[in-house]
Amino acid sequence: MKTIFKNFQLIILLMISAALVWSCDSQMEDGLVTDVSVNVASFKVNGVSGVIDNQNDKITVTLPYGTAVTAISPVIEIPQGASISPASGVVQDFTQPVKYRVKNGNIYKDYTVSVQPQAPIISFKINGLSATINSSNKTISLVMPEGTDLTALQPIIETATGVSISPASGTTINFTSPVSFTVSNANLTEVYTAKVTTPVSGPSIAFIGMAATRTGLTNPDEIAAADWLFGKFSGAVYVSMADIASGAVNLTGISVLWWHFDSATALPGDALNANVTSKIKTYLNAGGNILLTSFASQYVDALGVVPAGKGPNNVFGDFPPNGFVDANNDWGISFKGHETHPVFDGLQTYESGKANLLQKGTFRLNHTAWWFLPDWGGYVNGAGWRTQTGGNNLASEAWDNNLDGRVAIAEYPGGTANKKCITISMGAYDWYNETSNGTPSQANSYLDNIKKLTENSLNYLVTN
Repeated sequence: MKTIFKNFQLIILLMISAALVWSCDSQMEDGLVTDVSVNVASFKVNGVSGVIDNQNDKITVTLPYGTAVTAISPVIEIPQGASISPASGVVQDFTQPVKYRVKNGNIYKDYTVSVQPQAPIISFKINGLSATINSSNKTISLVMPEGTDLTALQPIIETATGVSISPASGTTINFTSPVSFTVSNANLTEVYTAKVTTPVSGPSIAFIGMAATRTGLTNPDEIAAADWLFGKFSGAVYVSMADIASGAVNLTGISVLWWHFDSATALPGDALNANVTSKIKTYLNAGGNILLTSFASQYVDALGVVPAGKGPNNVFGDFPPNGFVDANNDWGISFKGHETHPVFDGLQTYESGKANLLQKGTFRLNHTAWWFLPDWGGYVNGAGWRTQTGGNNLASEAWDNNLDGRVAIAEYPGGTANKKCITISMGAYDWYNETSNGTPSQANSYLDNIKKLTENSLNYLVTN
């Protein structure tokens, strides 16, 4: 009985000790306050309330067209007891997004705040078809159905409040050449250039493939690209490498050959056969043109478009079931210095000279066949590459404002006098959304930029 009593006393002592320890721990945690709010209640600029997205920690304020955003003093409401930095009323330059931090006790939240003026042109429609409006480049692009008479079209234009446009909405206009539209309000006047075109018709665009027929293509990226071409260009035809080798197809009369090869990092031997390359060289020398995309960019070496050994020096990529999702970054291009080049006409840009092609969160194989300039090949920079290859590097990765890092898009020879070849070489040029472990990838919201870039390249080569 004594033993039981002693054990009971021991248990009581252990419980008291544990309680004391817990009490000490609790007191140590008393300074951590977690039941407070760090959500911005209101964010106003010039009386305009911003849209607060607390799930993604973003605030967006859209001001009237023409409002300068270089010196803005936002009025911010936050929970009682909280602080925010920069503080309410502090003047900020919002030409780029600004970070704000709300802190309340031990808790804080970072917001990304964007303040931007409204675009002057909300919509631009002809016969019910909506144009692509690029407010960064001040361009309007619209492709009308084949056979449309471009000489007498009446655009229906919706503008922002207080904005006027000339020529006015409903005016009959000849769009056989680009047309300038002037938009203005009390603060600003700008000129937009509108290009209205019709699809290329006739048997002028040939999609090259390794399969005997188009239905024999097995690579999903190649299939997606071919399906788009045949839906976009009424005169599209399919040409196999075997048909070129045998002479079964006459390349004369074809304005552009397009080889989109996505099946392997190494080009197939049948494409490198001298019987094929010699026929394509003859076609190019006679004034033909070729678009090479994805791994097919390497073909510039075999075709003699660049000097021997000066083809892409950085070729890589995954193949199913491998691949990955970049959850944090959109992938895009920088074409700084080439903003007015026809290849980039009508792209949706996030700033002048920069456009996204592959949305973050989209599964990707990163099929890349470009030139890596700084460290490999003795090119050093873009100028060195142009000198050694005779090409004109049009775009690099999005961070590369000087186009000295990578050659992602290029034309050969450089300039517009003799446009024989264009290469599109970066991993962001991805036509098909693969599945990851049987789960479909999210849709790529920037796919229209890939389509537009390709359409522009083909049209640019066609109008040689």
